[in-house]
Amino acid sequence: MQDEYRTVPRAGVHETEVNRSRFLCALAPAATEEEAQAFIASVRKEHADANHNCWAYVIGADAAVQKASDDGEPGGTAGVPMLQMLLRRDMRYVVAVVTRYFGGVKLGAGGLIRAYGGAVGEALDDLGTLTRRRFRLATVTVDHQRAGKLQNELRATGREVRDVRYAEAVTLEIGLPDADVDAFRGWLADATAGTARFELGGEAYGDA
Repeated sequence: MQDEYRTVPRAGVHETEVNRSRFLCALAPAATEEEAQAFIASVRKEHADANHNCWAYVIGADAAVQKASDDGEPGGTAGVPMLQMLLRRDMRYVVAVVTRYFGGVKLGAGGLIRAYGGAVGEALDDLGTLTRRRFRLATVTVDHQRAGKLQNELRATGREVRDVRYAEAVTLEIGLPDADVDAFRGWLADATAGTARFELGGEAYGDA
């Protein structure tokens, strides 16, 4: 698994003009291919009168799914440079659609490549990105008497408490970087006089 990746925080649109052609780059987070395709369809519908709605998306923290379309532009001049820009910026779980309204001046292959790739780059700069890091899920089970103090100490040391469940004992779900697991075990034993139970779970990604 990748240690970290970038994505966009929300959907957004950035417009740029190149030799009288308008380029509107719409970006959105997409957890699955279905979400990416649905976003592309919604942009196509909104800009049905445009000359082209070219798109690219990258799904998976390891960029397992990469797809792009030139939507009628000369082969390799639109979707591929868009995809390359997403990959160059380490973007994942993201979809980009660049809508072009032709302004009467032909740009040539090199001009198109720069315009489509540049539209994505500018949109990313405008919208901003989020870094998401890999961590281990872990559960800490502790008695009610110590739970409140432990939650406060976890937050004070910058550790994210993702969930709290109350039963006969209190179970806290936290996220830890792999490198912190051993040190955390020692800290927890000291903080709870050895009374807390600690269990490691699977892996997930969270905001850095």
